[in-house]
Amino acid sequence: MTAHPLLQAHGPGTIFASRSGQPISVDTFLRDVAALAALLPDRGAMVNLCPDRYRFAVGFAAALCRGQVNLLPPHDAPDLLEQLRTDYPELYCLTDDASPKPGLAVFRYPSMLQHGKASPAIPVIAAEQPAAVLFTSGSTGRPRPHARSWGELVSSALAEGKRLDIAALGSAALLGTVPHQHSYGLESLLMLALRHGLTLHAERLFFPADIRAELAAAARPRILVTTPVHLRVLLAEPETPPPVDMVLCATAPLATHLAREAEARFAGALFEIYGCSEAGQIAARRTALTEEWRCLDGITLRRDATGVWASGEPIAVETLLPDVIELRDATRFRLHGRIADMVNVAGKRTSLVHLNYHLNAIDGVRDGAFVLPDEAGADEAEADEAETDEAGADAVSRLAAFVVAPGRSAEYILGQLRRRIDAAFLPRPICLVAELPRNALGKLPRQEIQRMIADARKGLGCD
Repeated sequence: MTAHPLLQAHGPGTIFASRSGQPISVDTFLRDVAALAALLPDRGAMVNLCPDRYRFAVGFAAALCRGQVNLLPPHDAPDLLEQLRTDYPELYCLTDDASPKPGLAVFRYPSMLQHGKASPAIPVIAAEQPAAVLFTSGSTGRPRPHARSWGELVSSALAEGKRLDIAALGSAALLGTVPHQHSYGLESLLMLALRHGLTLHAERLFFPADIRAELAAAARPRILVTTPVHLRVLLAEPETPPPVDMVLCATAPLATHLAREAEARFAGALFEIYGCSEAGQIAARRTALTEEWRCLDGITLRRDATGVWASGEPIAVETLLPDVIELRDATRFRLHGRIADMVNVAGKRTSLVHLNYHLNAIDGVRDGAFVLPDEAGADEAEADEAETDEAGADAVSRLAAFVVAPGRSAEYILGQLRRRIDAAFLPRPICLVAELPRNALGKLPRQEIQRMIADARKGLGCD
């Protein structure tokens, strides 16, 4: 039976994590894992809700040591937790706050863990052991579970580290703006730290000033794990961010001009990671230099009449990818957006990714998104009789756009879009808003999209 150690590249006496500038040694981490594992309830599944990244790591590892699977939902809304309780009767919640979880068994992370006298050995975990169940973010409806074994997570982290040449950065500080419960955060924060000897920072960063301060306080080399939305907000600030040796970005396609600006401002390379909850990490690219994605080692793609399938060592079962992909060969491709985001208007076809790219490239636009109302169809909007001059279009019978652009008018934005996209895809209405209700990953959940559309029907802030 194949097995992998919990830690792979941290030597004796090295640092595993940092919290508020204070180092946490590998020995302390292993002692905390052993102590927490001894206290956990004898149940089959843990919902790890610890917002502190170090405590999340300890809880994740302790569950593995007890043979429990980590359930990682995209949020902790009561309805979703109740759904999980129905699907996993043996679950309990691990949390480090005092918020009640009605109807659920809760184990609170102790304020102090009692360590044994002996320093524990590094746990070794069977590759086949179920490690995590990840869930779709909810942007396409009811979250769906996707299980990953310990061996799959290890193989994926090793492949990512090899592609990015993480070994060249030694014990680099690893800081992130993304939630660790998401597949991207789990793999590019926790798993990258566990497999490559990096120093995991406990704080989850959000505000630009906090990001700059934490980066400046962290020793170099430094790695920042973020999203296009967080990156755009950070780069909009006039202050120059501290140098970052590597930036990782995922959850939505990143515009080339933003990648180049990020590399110039951070004085380091930026890599995008492509993946999905269904299969985990699949490919990477240096966006400032190329539009082409290249699969991580051990992963190959093939096309059939259904779509593009991914397979390989980090993927237990060949998986149909949810994206429109233009294959160059079995390991190289271009990405054109989610299948569910394809739009068909007047016999012309494009993607919301393409439209959003051009919307957010307009001078003065801080954030923006094209959306489709539900009645236009879950996968694509059929509007073959729409006139390209927009005559007679109902306010939300077709594409709408919600835009954060202080000082800009809807007419200005529409005029800029006329220069960039086919007239068939011009939005009606354009709604100017103070902010978009994005979740922690920078995505717009479907329920929020429908709420925005309902407001548009009422004419709230829309032209």
